[in-house]
Amino acid sequence: MRFIFKRSYEQDINIWRHGGDLFWYGLLLVGLLALPFGLDRFFVGELTYIFILGIAGIGLMLLVGYTGQVSLGHAAFLGIGAYANAYLISKGVPFLVSFPLAGLAAALAGVAIGIPTLRMTGIYLAIATLAFAIIVEHVFANWNTVTGGFDGLPVDPPDLFGYELLEPGELYYLALLVLVLILGAAANLLRSPTGRAMVAIRDSEISAQSMGVNLAWTKTVAFAVSAGFTGLAGALYGHYVSYLAPDNFNILFSIQLLLLVVVGGIGSLHGAIYGAVFLGALPQAIAIARDYLPDSLAQMPGLEPGIFGVILVLFILFEPFGIHGRWLKIKLYFQLFPLYKRATFKRQKAYLRTERLH
Repeated sequence: MRFIFKRSYEQDINIWRHGGDLFWYGLLLVGLLALPFGLDRFFVGELTYIFILGIAGIGLMLLVGYTGQVSLGHAAFLGIGAYANAYLISKGVPFLVSFPLAGLAAALAGVAIGIPTLRMTGIYLAIATLAFAIIVEHVFANWNTVTGGFDGLPVDPPDLFGYELLEPGELYYLALLVLVLILGAAANLLRSPTGRAMVAIRDSEISAQSMGVNLAWTKTVAFAVSAGFTGLAGALYGHYVSYLAPDNFNILFSIQLLLLVVVGGIGSLHGAIYGAVFLGALPQAIAIARDYLPDSLAQMPGLEPGIFGVILVLFILFEPFGIHGRWLKIKLYFQLFPLYKRATFKRQKAYLRTERLH
């Protein structure tokens, strides 16, 4: 077990806890950079999709896991970013300009939904964001001059300084770069006063307000940043699928994003990545399992959403800490072995919401 002796207050806000973190994350990055050279095009595409889900998951994690605001409408922000980027590119705007503008458009939509819902919490906020997602889906379906309606909108490949990224490996590296930048931005935001205010609101709004936290401002910023990150994921998603249709961004996609956060581990950026890997791999696992199931079960309508729902319920009941929490338990078990005690993670009585996250 590694013991860290802190000698300054700055160590509490360092991104890297120690040199070992920097080494292992660097090794992981080198491995990800080398993967496309040894993988089939199909698997490169699947990894690209996982990176895009990771970006969207980080955006939703900032809102749900770190600010305590429930959202069932993040597929709408994903769609806003995708359509904004595709429309601007179709009008001749360079990708390096259309991409951040797509994130900005989604962030403004986040402000638009964040301000009216400042006094809402829990199920009421979930219903409000769900209504927003349904409205946006109808806008996508009927604003034919911009979105193409149900006929869809083709998405041109991203163009970087006159070079079009046509190969799956090229989009893979672009998505990986954006994921790393978003991770860095989110980690630094959480170290800032704004990030700490978001966590304080998640713990207790009354306590945060008594300490001088501006609830309205912080919640609005959380919605804007969360929606902006998700919009950037949507822009990459548009290039990934190459063709946009309104039913790409339905309520099921919003539920899948929420599943990503819960299964990965609420209140952890690691959890957003674990959840993205899980959510990206699960459809392929279901497709493989269909080959071994009876036809009556394999062809059952709604099989995939039903499995998503069952998994969500099982994690909430038996592993509320998510995959990240399970990994922490496994790691601690081997660090303390043979002195590990089963009561180490026994749940105690909680007085604040975040006490369920530690």
